[in-house]
Amino acid sequence: MLLVDTNVLVDVLENDPVWADWSVAQLRAQAKLHELAINPVIYAELSLTFDSADALDAALENMGVHLREMPRPALFLAGKAFVRYRREGGTRQSVLADFFIGAHAAVQDWPLLTRDVRRYRNYFPTVQLFSPE
Repeated sequence: MLLVDTNVLVDVLENDPVWADWSVAQLRAQAKLHELAINPVIYAELSLTFDSADALDAALENMGVHLREMPRPALFLAGKAFVRYRREGGTRQSVLADFFIGAHAAVQDWPLLTRDVRRYRNYFPTVQLFSPE
């Protein structure tokens, strides 16, 4: 299983002029090795670009991406990572989506395909990242 970050899917769905080619190539390559997955947080983020859940579900099915629930230990870890973020000077007041995504990958021991590695590297160092860097 490989967790796919929102930014990679948005690149493809919106045909981003800078990142679409990289994201499409990565999804194709990773799909040969892993089942591609998202969690409810990623699903919610993706919903912003769709008119209906049916349209989003169809797009995910077309890309071979499956929705997987987040286990309770991942939710707990996300909260703990957020506390550390705040103690280290982070300014956001609510738990960021990246903490839920990183904690899910960490608890499940799944790699993560993303273009935004900063928080994942800092707060979830055990997660294997596939990124442009």
